[in-house]
Amino acid sequence: MNKQQLAAKIWESANQMRSKIEANEYKDYILGFIFYKYLSDQLVQFVSKEGMTPDDIKLLTETDTDTVKFVQDNLGYFIAYDNLFSTWIDPKYPFDESNVRDALSAFSRLISPTYKKLFEGIFTTLETGLSKLGESAGKRTKAISDLLQLIKSIPMNANQGYDVLGYIYEYLIEKFAANAGKKAGEFYTPHEVSVLMSNIIAHELKHKNTIKIYDPTSGSGSLLINIGEAFQKYGKNKDSITYYAQELKANTYNLTRMNLIMRGIKASNIKTRNADTLEEDWPYVDDSDPQGSYDPLHVDAVVSNPPYSQSWDPSFKESDPRYSRFGLAPKTKADFAFLLHDLYHLKPDGIMTIVLPHGVLFRGGEEGEIRKQLIEQNHIDTIIGLPANIFFGTGIPTVILVLKQKRQNTDVLVIDASKHFIKEGKNNKLQISDIKRITDAVINRESIDKFSQLVSKDTIRANDFNLNIPRYVDSSEATPNWDLHATMLGGIPNSEIAELQHYWQTFPALRNKLFAAKSAAYSELAIDKKDVNVTIVQHPQVLAFIDAYNQAFNGFDTYLQTQLIENWQSVKRNQCESALSAELFNRLASNNLIDKYQAYQFLSDQWQIISADLEMMQTEGFSATKQVDPNMVIKKKNGQDTDVQDGWKGHILPFDLVQKTYLNDALQALAEKETRLAEIASLLEEILESLTEEEKEQDTIKESQDGFANTEVSKAAKNFLKEQKESKIKFVEESYEHKIIQASRLIDEEKTLKKTVKDAAIELHLTTKTTLESLTDEQVNNLLCLKWITPLCSELATMPNVIINQLTTQVQALADKYAVTYSQIANEIKTTEQELAQMIGELTGNEFDMQGLDELASLLKGK
Repeated sequence: MNKQQLAAKIWESANQMRSKIEANEYKDYILGFIFYKYLSDQLVQFVSKEGMTPDDIKLLTETDTDTVKFVQDNLGYFIAYDNLFSTWIDPKYPFDESNVRDALSAFSRLISPTYKKLFEGIFTTLETGLSKLGESAGKRTKAISDLLQLIKSIPMNANQGYDVLGYIYEYLIEKFAANAGKKAGEFYTPHEVSVLMSNIIAHELKHKNTIKIYDPTSGSGSLLINIGEAFQKYGKNKDSITYYAQELKANTYNLTRMNLIMRGIKASNIKTRNADTLEEDWPYVDDSDPQGSYDPLHVDAVVSNPPYSQSWDPSFKESDPRYSRFGLAPKTKADFAFLLHDLYHLKPDGIMTIVLPHGVLFRGGEEGEIRKQLIEQNHIDTIIGLPANIFFGTGIPTVILVLKQKRQNTDVLVIDASKHFIKEGKNNKLQISDIKRITDAVINRESIDKFSQLVSKDTIRANDFNLNIPRYVDSSEATPNWDLHATMLGGIPNSEIAELQHYWQTFPALRNKLFAAKSAAYSELAIDKKDVNVTIVQHPQVLAFIDAYNQAFNGFDTYLQTQLIENWQSVKRNQCESALSAELFNRLASNNLIDKYQAYQFLSDQWQIISADLEMMQTEGFSATKQVDPNMVIKKKNGQDTDVQDGWKGHILPFDLVQKTYLNDALQALAEKETRLAEIASLLEEILESLTEEEKEQDTIKESQDGFANTEVSKAAKNFLKEQKESKIKFVEESYEHKIIQASRLIDEEKTLKKTVKDAAIELHLTTKTTLESLTDEQVNNLLCLKWITPLCSELATMPNVIINQLTTQVQALADKYAVTYSQIANEIKTTEQELAQMIGELTGNEFDMQGLDELASLLKGK
């Protein structure tokens, strides 16, 4: 199974197993066991590298104090052989619920004193929750055993293990969040929002070699992890990042620690606290453990998604250094309390991003005063309005605020990204191109029509320090307007033609080709409306535009082939996408009509496929491209869902791609047979539909669920043929007998052809397997090019046609808009009324009917 299939299987099993346990609660158990497996496997890998054999590992006990200390000094913990995850799932090992309880208790006892704060209590949620997995010890043992068998399929070896685990971890958190309603916001920030915040921060810090990052409301820890990954895209070492996390809720705090540890982050680089951020600030001083205390915390970046507008206690905090410069947030809304906490912990050159509800931009009172001070003291750098309904469980509109401790700029960049999303289920979601568009605007501090605006401090003062986004950026759609003169007298207003100015800048002569002046302010279509598309497509400037676009991408496929296929071993996957996007944008630099972010979306979508394949190739070697895997499917067996093999599939290269490229003749031959089968089914349906109800009810024929009953038709056909032979009468084409004979022949052909198709499909499948396994390196490179590069280049090649079609549609819409004047409509109405009045005059009826008709005729004549 690939990562997605594995994660989906875990989620499906979780749904089946969790019974009455809430999804958000069940998360703690399944992720707790995943984390225990991770630690267990890490220990086995470590001692194996140190020279221990499997037999040596079986002798690992906590009584071997030297070994225990050696492992603790390196990993921070120790797990005896009897308590290893691999031992629990060993068929020879008698497993019981008590084994888990004993193991978790031993784990707590054997944590290294140096890593006490990192590991202590990390399995508390799992320990206390075991009792909820069944009413009796036997049922709990069965539920836990099923869970262990499910989790054992997660690979945690070498490079691939970390990535697979990280993927599954994030997948499960997202799935649980989506099903946990409003509770989800307590621990999960949508991945796309997290990536956006991380990209902004990482770009700001790219000149630094070591950084400290902090999340005071860490939840699952995803915000910190994404900053780390974004920072590494600039070629930085992941061990150069120190992670600080604080979380109030114990269950979620454990989740933070697990997530950070499982991402392969050095234990010494993880600093965590389980405390109320607003009540218990860093530094953390423990008199009983001076070495375990933390120094005053000032970091390079703070990122947070705190609870929105929750109550807090501002009592006795006037002298708190976090708030003394700006004031205290109202007790009913702690939004600015969190924001000021974040800002306080920044170094002088630090940056922070925080997600808050829209109200912080315009609410008055204490919040208005704090906002004023933040603006006057030049801390607010950027405001990003996000789409509504982007967070799980709440449709509240939110903003990302970017603040800095010290800034050179005095203006504020306001971005309205509320219209940039795709719909996914019940929620809205930022696309990768939306993230790139927003990030670029922040980095370049650009003013873009209907998207972003640099706002001076004087302008903000003039607006009484109200930062509500619509005051500065109007992203609303233009209200449709109708020109009165054109509506009454015809013609197309030049002002509306000018709204297409972005096209006329590239095609200046095309405007005069399409429109002719009717007066100083109005024009008309210079050609027949049906010729608009042809005129545009064939215009020299449009042809030159297409040619210039094609020239810009000339050799792009060769460039990609060199970068990705010829040099596959040296591709740095966490940096490559940035290099490819820079190349893409460079080729589009002189083209004002093409949306470079749509092009980037094509690249990003394809990069997900390329990156996954490269990961396997770089981990497993080039031979992985010629590997086939069993194609496992889930089928019911004895009432249970069971994994069974259904043929084979390519480990990297899809079977269908191999067939289209190197086995096309056999593929086409099979396709022709399948087409004929479809034709036969259609012909049989036509024959069945042509029979009368009486004919269908005859004893000589019966209907099955799928149409004809084959046996009955064959019997009837034989009888009719025998009758025809004996009587020497030929049945006419439309006769019942002729139809039955025809159906019988088709059924016989279908039966034979089905077997032929089945055999041919099996033969093609096995030939594909053999062909894939015996591909030359050159053939593999050709297939990788077809899988990775051809789809992207094909998508990019369509972009000029999209522009042309958009222009055609808008020109035709303009022509239609004022094609019929109000005067013409009024005349048509008048003519119709007169014709109807005349028709009424020809009608007859009783006295009352005639009085009514006379009144209607008078109205129609305008009397």
